[in-house]
Amino acid sequence: MTATMLCFLCCANANAQRDSFEGPPINYLTAPANDPVTQLAAKVEAGEVKLRYDLQHGYLKSVLEALDVPISSQTLVFSKTSLQLRRISTQRPRALYFNDDVYVGWCQRGDVIEFAATDAKQGAMFYTLGQTQDGSPKFVRDRGQCLTCHASSRTQNVPGYLVRSVFADSGGQPIFGSGTFNTDQTSPFDQRWGGWYVTGTHGEMRHMGNITYEEGDTDGDREAGANRESLEGIVSTTPYLSRHSDLVALMVLEHQTQMHNAIAAANYETREAVHQSYQMNEFLERAPDYLSDSAQRRIAAAADRVVHHMLMCDEFALTSPVAGTSRFAEEFAARGIRDAEMRSLRDLDLNTRLFRYPCSYLIYSDAFDGLPEQVRNKIIDRLTAILENRADAPEFAHLTPTMRSEILAILRQTKPEFADNKETNSL
Repeated sequence: MTATMLCFLCCANANAQRDSFEGPPINYLTAPANDPVTQLAAKVEAGEVKLRYDLQHGYLKSVLEALDVPISSQTLVFSKTSLQLRRISTQRPRALYFNDDVYVGWCQRGDVIEFAATDAKQGAMFYTLGQTQDGSPKFVRDRGQCLTCHASSRTQNVPGYLVRSVFADSGGQPIFGSGTFNTDQTSPFDQRWGGWYVTGTHGEMRHMGNITYEEGDTDGDREAGANRESLEGIVSTTPYLSRHSDLVALMVLEHQTQMHNAIAAANYETREAVHQSYQMNEFLERAPDYLSDSAQRRIAAAADRVVHHMLMCDEFALTSPVAGTSRFAEEFAARGIRDAEMRSLRDLDLNTRLFRYPCSYLIYSDAFDGLPEQVRNKIIDRLTAILENRADAPEFAHLTPTMRSEILAILRQTKPEFADNKETNSL
C-alpha cells in the first residue's frame, strides 16, 4: 500500500467519524476548550507568563516548564508518522514529552512545536506553536487536519492519541506493506516500538525498536536493538534535552494514550445518547429528562469499556523484568497521591506487569472527573463491585483478592466518590 493510498484511507475514515462529533452535542471544532495548553496560551497573551526562546530548542524548554512536563519523559521516534515528517529521520528523530494531560512533540529545525492536550469535556485537542522569535509566541488550535490520523478506530473513534509501531526503513519511512501496530498495555512485547529508539533493559524479551527494516523483512536484527542502555553508536542525542528514550516512559505512554481515549469515548457516547434520547422525548411526548433503555444500554457499554481499560484487563504479562535508563520511573511514582500506608496507583511493578496495583492513575484526572454523571457513576459502581468481589467475569481474573482489596483501600482514601460508595449494591 502506498503512502498516498494510506493517507486517502485515513482521511475517509476520519471524515466518517467526524459526522458524530462535529455537530451537536459535541461540537468538537467550535466549542471552547479549557485544556492546559489553552490555559497557558491565555496567560501568555495576558503577559502573566513569558516564554523564553533559545537558538537550539526554540520555546521547548520554556513550554515544558510552564506545562509541568518532565524532561525525563522524553522518548524519540524516527519513523515519518507525524506532522513534520520531512524533519524526521533515523538521525533526527522527533522527541516526545508528556505528563498526565499534555503531549509535546519537538523536531530538530522544526517549524513548530506540536501539542496535544486533554480537555475535560472535549477530549484531545491539538495545537502548534511557531518556532520563531518574530512577534509574540502564539498557540494555534488545529481545526481538523490532525484528525486525519487522530480520529479513527485506532483512537477508539474519537479525537485521541495513539502510539504506533511500524516497520521503518533506513530513512524512517514506514513499510506499510509489512503492517503496523497500534500499541497499548495489551500488546505483545515483540510488536512494540518499531520506528522508535528505546533505552532500557528487558531481559529475554525482544521489541522492534532501535533498528530499521527492509521490504519484506519483519524480523530484522532485533538482537542488535535489545537491552540498550545508551543510544551511542546509533544516533547522536546531543541535540536533545535528554540522552534517553526511556522504555518505562514508553510503556506508561502506551497505557495512558488509550486510557485517555476510553474516557473520551465514554464522554462522547454518553452525551450523544442523552442528547438523542431527549430529542425523542419531545417527539414522543415523554418527560423531558426521560432516559430511554437504549440510551442506558449505550452508557453502560461505554462504562464497561472504561472499566476494562482502567483495570488493565488483557495486559501483556512480562516474562522478564524491565527497567528504564532515566529518572522517569522515580519521578512518575513521586507524583502519586498516596494513602495512609503510602501506596499509590502510580507505583510501578515492572517485573510481571506495569503497575503494582493494576488500576489506572487517570482515575484522578480532570478528564475522568469531567465525565457526565450518568456514566461516571456507573463506572464507580462497577469498579466498587468488582473490587469488593461482588461482581466478577473472566476478564478480571488477573486481579487477585489481595490486589482488589489494596486497590479499593487506596481509592477509598484518595478518591472521595469511593469513600461515599461503600454501601452500593449496583453492579
